[in-house]
Amino acid sequence: MKPYTILLVEDTTDIRMMMRLMLELHGFLVIEAADGLEAIEQLLGSEKPDAILLDMSLPKVDGYQSASVIRKIPGCSEIPIIACTAHNRWEWRAKSISAGCNAFVAKPVDFDELDRLLVRLIPSA
Repeated sequence: MKPYTILLVEDTTDIRMMMRLMLELHGFLVIEAADGLEAIEQLLGSEKPDAILLDMSLPKVDGYQSASVIRKIPGCSEIPIIACTAHNRWEWRAKSISAGCNAFVAKPVDFDELDRLLVRLIPSA
């Protein structure tokens, strides 16, 4: 069975590398973007990930704007988007969901919990 692919959108290099390693240890393939604009450009291509892990505090195009745009890209409206941020307040959660995210995880990330969430959100996972 083919591993599921996660688009990891995180601007901080060290955090992105650590998250990539942990996701790979959980059996996922990981593609990366350092900001929202790069993520959108990747999604305009033909390959679509099985899920998107999206930091909300990004340069150029933040996570909220990115999620709204991603939902309008053909073939991306049903891809699960998980907001990921250190701002763990109900206002940030509500804003993430209204922007088009399916779920919210707080940093530091509990990767066992994230793994269960991804399995639940990815169709036929």
